[in-house]
Amino acid sequence: MSDQQKPESAPGVKVALMASAGASVEWYDFFIYGTAAALVFPKLFFPPELPLFVAQIAAFSTFAVGFIARPFGGMLFGHYGDLHGRKRALVLAMMVMGLATTAIGLLPTYESVGVLAPLALMLLRFIQGLAVGGQWGGAALLAIESAPSHRQGFYGSFVQVGVPMGVVLANSVFLLASASIDADSFLVWGWRIGFLLSVSLVAIGLYMHWHVKEPDPVEPVAPVQTAAAKPASPLLTVLRDHWGTILLAGGAFIANNVCFYIAITYAVAYGTATVGLSRELLLAAVMIGSLVMIPALILSGALSDRFGRRGIFMAGAILSGIWAFAVFPLIDAGSPVAVTVAISVALIFVALMYGPQAALFAELFPKEVRYSGASLGYQVGTLAGGGFAPIIATALFAHYGSALPISLYLAATCTISLVCVMLLGRSKAVISR
Repeated sequence: MSDQQKPESAPGVKVALMASAGASVEWYDFFIYGTAAALVFPKLFFPPELPLFVAQIAAFSTFAVGFIARPFGGMLFGHYGDLHGRKRALVLAMMVMGLATTAIGLLPTYESVGVLAPLALMLLRFIQGLAVGGQWGGAALLAIESAPSHRQGFYGSFVQVGVPMGVVLANSVFLLASASIDADSFLVWGWRIGFLLSVSLVAIGLYMHWHVKEPDPVEPVAPVQTAAAKPASPLLTVLRDHWGTILLAGGAFIANNVCFYIAITYAVAYGTATVGLSRELLLAAVMIGSLVMIPALILSGALSDRFGRRGIFMAGAILSGIWAFAVFPLIDAGSPVAVTVAISVALIFVALMYGPQAALFAELFPKEVRYSGASLGYQVGTLAGGGFAPIIATALFAHYGSALPISLYLAATCTISLVCVMLLGRSKAVISR
């Protein structure tokens, strides 16, 4: 019986669902920082005499530190995962993320320890970045390499679902805390609740360690070795032989990142500080958009199995570039419906790029260096795109006093990604398992 005729195995489905669950909580940890950076960190971790927009940029700068760390996490965990297995690397990344995020919830503020507060915040954010830089490759490859060859885009999309689920979880915690705690208490201790809940990721990591099976042994990098020879480094091998593919993959991911983080992070700051909308309205709109994004991700991953990864991805880049000019006018309108439509449609178009991405990136690299290659491509894109998107958007609005330059910035990144996907060409091969 051929691979395409085989029924989907229960272990494969279990691996995909567990990878999705782990990714959801790990992204929750990463995104709850972004929500806090937009709403509370400017007031708590920086000098009170700073103008609000300066403190906001400073808070978003610590947010960006996590993105700077992500390529290093991709290299570190990718190298380890190619040599010792996807599951080991993923579980380690989850443990590191859970402990770092919990520690953020215990940090003293600027009022208590002065400049040590933002420095400690930045250090823990860097550790978060290392962890999430290694998490995506492990979760995606566990799911995809456990899937039938004709369903790899569909299985991979379940890992991508972890992103909007993480947003929903992070914003739900903030909404519940702000609704049940008065404003002063929320600034003192209420915001910490979401970070302290991140210790649950450690429990999920332990469960995966004991109950999730590696899809199959990781093949050695060098096919023939003498007894005295050392295995070739997966990281050095992929950098030497596939650096062009890594850069194009990173370029393909730029629009996805920029459009996503503008929608879920900068839009919250813009709507509250510039338009005067309530924090609850913006967070609710982001949550609704993220919930709508979940089936869009799964559908786009499934469609990529039938019609190809590249076409679905390119459609998302084109539509995102066009919608960039509608987002801010809709937010400026101020109605709950308009704000929700602005963010939800933006995230649906992002899903067309992000849904097929796990399978697309995995197919670009041979198995022995796949964790390193896919992770590096992904994290190069996050560094060039999402990490600095809120800062760039804040600076553009401060300079021009208009959201139109931000829309042009979004459209430009979509053009870059469209060109990179075209240059990547068709997927090289079906993923070996």
